[in-house]
Amino acid sequence: MLENLCTLPLSADLFTQALHPSKPLLTVGLSNGRVETFKIPDAENEEEESTATCGRGLIKSVWDTRRHKGSVRCLAYSHDGESLYSAGSDNIIKHFSPETGNVISKIEIPAAIKNAKNTDSPAIMHALSPQTLLMGTDRGKLYVFDLRANGQLNPKPVRSNVPHFDYITSITPLPASGESTSGFPKQWVTTGGTTLVVHDLRQGIVTSSEDQEDELLCSTIIPSGLGPKKMRSNAVIAIGTGSGVLTLWDRGSWGDQQDRINVAVGRTKRDGESLDSIVRVPDELGWGKQVIVGVGDGSMSIVNLKERAVTSVLKHDDIEGVASLAFDYQNRLISGGGRTVKVWAEAADEDEDRAPTTKRSASSDDESDTEDSDSDSDRPPQRQPKKKRRKGKGSQGQKKPAAFPGLD
Repeated sequence: MLENLCTLPLSADLFTQALHPSKPLLTVGLSNGRVETFKIPDAENEEEESTATCGRGLIKSVWDTRRHKGSVRCLAYSHDGESLYSAGSDNIIKHFSPETGNVISKIEIPAAIKNAKNTDSPAIMHALSPQTLLMGTDRGKLYVFDLRANGQLNPKPVRSNVPHFDYITSITPLPASGESTSGFPKQWVTTGGTTLVVHDLRQGIVTSSEDQEDELLCSTIIPSGLGPKKMRSNAVIAIGTGSGVLTLWDRGSWGDQQDRINVAVGRTKRDGESLDSIVRVPDELGWGKQVIVGVGDGSMSIVNLKERAVTSVLKHDDIEGVASLAFDYQNRLISGGGRTVKVWAEAADEDEDRAPTTKRSASSDDESDTEDSDSDSDRPPQRQPKKKRRKGKGSQGQKKPAAFPGLD
C-alpha cells in the first residue's frame, strides 16, 4: 500500500512534529531544543519530483534555530497555517512565523510562574479553532488559551482544569454539531493515565471514563461509518494503549470501550508493545475505514477497523518507537521517531504482498548555527534524554492512577 520515498536524518531525537495544513512544510521539535522546518516537494510538481532523488535532495531545510533552552515538547500550526506555536521544557510557549521562524510573541506557562520549584512542563498542544489553543501538561493539567486576531496568545488562560492524574497523551476534537454556525468543534476528548475525559469549551469537563487499567497513549476519530447499528453516522474514537491493544469508543458512550483490536500484544499485558501514535487514513486514498498505528518497536501497523484486523506492517525504525504519525495535505504519510523522519506515499504497484522499498538515507548537510533571536543563553545545548517518558512502559512496577469523577 505504502512505499518509503525518502529518509531524513535529524540532529537529535525527535519529540514532536507538525505539518502545515495547506503547504508542503514539515516542522520538527527536537530533544536539544532546536526547531527546524523542512520543505517537502510538491507531489503535483512533476518536474520537481523527476529531478529529485531522496533525502536532502528531496526535503530541503527552510530554517533551523534553537527555540527553547530545554527540549521542545510540542508544536502546533494554526488553522490557517499563518502561525506556528512551540512549547518547551523551559515552560515557555512561543508564537512564530512558519516561513521564517522569527518569533512574534511568547508567554510563560502559568504554573511555572506561580511555583518555580514545582514546574509542570507541556506535553501536548492542539489548535482547536482559529480562536482557541489547547495545551496539556506532564501533571495532567489542561489550559485553554484565547488566540487574538494576529495569532498572539492571551497570557492568561480562559480556563484550566486537571482532567488526568498523569501526563496528557492526546487531544482529539469532536466534530461540530449540525447547529454550529462556525463549523469548528466546541468539544474534545483527552487521554492520560488510564482514563478518557470529554471536555466542552464552555462547560469544562463533561464526563470521564472508567479506569481502563491500561495506559491510553494516542487517539484519533473516525467521523462516520463505524457506529453501532442504526447509528452508522455516529463518530468512533480509536485509542492506542500501552499493552498493544487498539480500543474503540462510540461517541456518547464514554463510560467504557466498546471493542478491542489486538495490534501488538504479548502473552501478558506487560509483554505487549505500546501503541504510541495513530493517524486515520484519509478518505481520498479509498482504503475504507483504516488507521495506521505507530508501535513502540519501531513498526507501523495498518489496521482495518471494519474487519478488526491488522492488514499489513511497515517499518520505521529497528530500535526507536514511532513517536508521531500524520498525513500531509497531499495525503503523504510522515512518520517520525528516534533521529529519523520518513516520507511515505501510495505505491504505484498495488501488490500488497510486496515489501515497501526504502531508498537511501539523506545525505547530511552542515547544521545551521542560527539561534533564536530572543534567546538569552549562549551556552551550547546539552544533550537531553531520548524521551521524556517511555510510553507504554510505565505500567511495569508502577501503580496505576485511579478513576475519578469529573473535575473542574
